[in-house]
Amino acid sequence: MKKRALSLLITCLVSNVSNSAEHKLTGLIDSRVSQVDGINSHVNGNYGKFRFDEGDNISLSQAIVNYHLDFDIPISLNVVAIAYADGIDDSIGISEATIKYQAIPNSSGLRFSARAGIMYPKISLENNATGWTSPYTLTYSTLNSWIGEEVKHTGLELTLDILGKFRQSKHDVSISASVYKNNDTTGTLLSWRGWTQSSRQTLWHERLPVPPVKARFGGMLKHQAAETDPFIELDHRYGFEANVFWQWNNKLKLRVGHYDNNADTKVFKNGQYVWETIFSHSGLSYKLTPSTTLISQFLTGDTLMTSPWGMPVVENDFQSAFLLITHKNKSHRYTVRMEEFSVTDNDTTPDDDNNEYGKSATLSYQYRFSRHLFLHAEYNWLDSTRPARTYANQDIQLTEQQYQLAAKYYW
Repeated sequence: MKKRALSLLITCLVSNVSNSAEHKLTGLIDSRVSQVDGINSHVNGNYGKFRFDEGDNISLSQAIVNYHLDFDIPISLNVVAIAYADGIDDSIGISEATIKYQAIPNSSGLRFSARAGIMYPKISLENNATGWTSPYTLTYSTLNSWIGEEVKHTGLELTLDILGKFRQSKHDVSISASVYKNNDTTGTLLSWRGWTQSSRQTLWHERLPVPPVKARFGGMLKHQAAETDPFIELDHRYGFEANVFWQWNNKLKLRVGHYDNNADTKVFKNGQYVWETIFSHSGLSYKLTPSTTLISQFLTGDTLMTSPWGMPVVENDFQSAFLLITHKNKSHRYTVRMEEFSVTDNDTTPDDDNNEYGKSATLSYQYRFSRHLFLHAEYNWLDSTRPARTYANQDIQLTEQQYQLAAKYYW
């Protein structure tokens, strides 16, 4: 699927929509002051784990516009556009754009739906607010930061919902499967940059800088471009994803899934290698009390990049897990998140050590002034060991800290 094909289809649909269609426009303005004690950010090609550079920063962290259109027929259109003015990589563009069909449930509570376009896989239990943001913390977990930076795609997703209320049951089940493209370099950043903690989603047009891995400069990776395109299509093969979601009494939610981009790693074009990336994930959300919720997610997988002759060049296993507890008391919300993550390098390519191990803690406080306006303060602590930092004359073992204060306006 060409990147411009969906935009053309959306334009045609909007231009022909009837006057009775329902339009909805929502969004978010997120302005921040941040202070980082560490090294410069991964966003501009360095090894820093946080989104912002070392030192002080004032930014428009994100401005989000979400346009939703419901037609007379059970079809809807959803487009998310995001702008960044953070002094690191100012940008504006499309994050998501989907067309969805959702049928009316039958008498047994069975409901079929389908969506197509630029979308995230159904993984995150953390990022469920406007424009795939988190209502709990300013900085996403390492797991969901990676999803937001490198795991988006274009595809077709089919879902079957089994709604319990039609059978006097408190159990709801959702089964979904999808096929997709524009995912051939997934694994590049996770291997060469490692896990990061960010609040920035990669926009559809963006290319991201690759860190200064020594093997890129005259070694086995010398043909790799200086930037990676996370959403390029090179091998013309479809990947697949499958998920099962179970909910009990709107109190307990469980999700398990599997992702396989089904890549042909022997393909290499214009400085971009094709990576075969496969992972499984699980997640739980549980309301301990009406005002306290526990969320936990775990992801584990592997990624492989080879030469055009099929010889393994980069071969890594990876894991990330977090536990989040959030408590809401009137206008106040308190959130704590603990994380552990790793990358295990299984290849013997010289000057390309991708091993990594780290832990992280996040403390977050949010105050709601009104229905639209929130003040949010957050502290992030992240300790990691990554041998590749020696390629940039930095410490292998590093503890980084980040302080943020944000004003968030939802409209």
